[in-house]
Amino acid sequence: MRSPASNHYARAFASFLKDNFLKYIPVDQQKRAVFAQSSIKSFDYIFYSFSGQPWLAEVKGRKFKGKTFANLANLQNWVTAGDIQGLGKWSKVFGPTQKAVIVFVYCLENIDVDPDGREIYEFGNKRYIFIAAKLEDYCKFMTPRSRKWDTVSMPAEAFRQCAVSLEKLF
Repeated sequence: MRSPASNHYARAFASFLKDNFLKYIPVDQQKRAVFAQSSIKSFDYIFYSFSGQPWLAEVKGRKFKGKTFANLANLQNWVTAGDIQGLGKWSKVFGPTQKAVIVFVYCLENIDVDPDGREIYEFGNKRYIFIAAKLEDYCKFMTPRSRKWDTVSMPAEAFRQCAVSLEKLF
């Protein structure tokens, strides 16, 4: 496993947090903790909203090849079951004062994308849109995606209801 900063999605996310003056801590994936005699999958970042609310963030990078974010149609929102289980276990370790979130970082492949009112964030030579789903919401609506790869996802309608721009968490 690598540190979150090893991929451009995570680096864009960290840059976004820094540009918005939010405190954050990247979690080194190579230093997994052992909890209750079993390894817990690490999450990617802890960040703090302006109110001081701590958030545990699992960052998932996805390419977006579409033309519009209207209705959040055709957005990949799958994660592994291990991502969900690990984030849930860490939420219990950190206690009730923190929140957990899955941050989908969509890298825009087309130059003429309609962001449908969402902020496009430029980092390096790429453009991104950040959409978050609170872990509790994701768990309510997730369905199996692939047994072979042990992945889950949210149906499009549920994702539309639960997804928020990252800025709204602040």
